[in-house]
Amino acid sequence: MREHGGTGSGGRRGQAERDAITVEIGYALCSAAFAAGVVFGAVAGPALLFALPGALETVLVRGGGVLAGVLFAVRTVSVLVRFRRAAQPSQPGRTSPDS
Repeated sequence: MREHGGTGSGGRRGQAERDAITVEIGYALCSAAFAAGVVFGAVAGPALLFALPGALETVLVRGGGVLAGVLFAVRTVSVLVRFRRAAQPSQPGRTSPDS
């Protein structure tokens, strides 16, 4: 069976580690939703505020939606991957470059 890391008690995670993961997931989702909303507003905003030709309005709204969805996914994954890398302990016996 594969161990999940964390504390030394058979791969079980402590409450503090579970809380940290929960907070990080919440941060990833909220920051991704905010960034996606800003991008959607920047791209589709003119189509929603001004009377533009039908084709241009459709392109802006759909393009903004697609771009916002892609940004949401990329931001969420990048935050969670960065958290996972930071949570891993450094290799013992090695000195850091700034020491």
